[in-house]
Amino acid sequence: MTTTAPIVLSDLVTFPRFLEKTRVRDAVLVLGAALFTALSAQVVVYLGFTPVPLTGQTFAVLTVGGVLGLRRAMSSQVLYWLLGAVGLPFYQSGNGGWDYATGTTFGYFVGFVLAAGIVGWFADQRNDRNYLTSLSSLFLASGVIYICGSLWLAYRLNIPVATGEKNAIGLGVAPFLVGDVIKALLAAAVAPLGWALYYAKPR
Repeated sequence: MTTTAPIVLSDLVTFPRFLEKTRVRDAVLVLGAALFTALSAQVVVYLGFTPVPLTGQTFAVLTVGGVLGLRRAMSSQVLYWLLGAVGLPFYQSGNGGWDYATGTTFGYFVGFVLAAGIVGWFADQRNDRNYLTSLSSLFLASGVIYICGSLWLAYRLNIPVATGEKNAIGLGVAPFLVGDVIKALLAAAVAPLGWALYYAKPR
């Protein structure tokens, strides 16, 4: 465990001595978060009427942000996208490759990076100790994912963002609102619960 006061939850993780160097520790955490996102992406629900499936990725992105902080969280999502882009089966349903990485869901990948950074920034400011402040950062981050995802979807499918019978909001936002609210409610509890357990330990 680090000797300085912990800022984010990952500061509480105990590593073997040979992994305690800052750069090595950061690399392990970033890789672990990327793998966690990839694993969560395999939880998939296809809706049929939209090319964008409901997955566990957003839960992972929001959780990673609160656990790692801004810099490492954003790095983990960039690494996640890159590993999938080179062909590893890291995207939903074991998909991977450049075409998929830059396809209709590319905007969401960009949103994942930004969202992880937003939640991570709030965590760096120690605003993740309380459930309500943690939840507010997650809702803001989810909104950024939706904005990036829907704008890119509109571009790729050549459809309006919000108007007309077929639009990006209808395909890439509306079907996922309830599920993402539930995921945010669950993810918002991770950091406050972790800190509560930490502060409850005898010193």
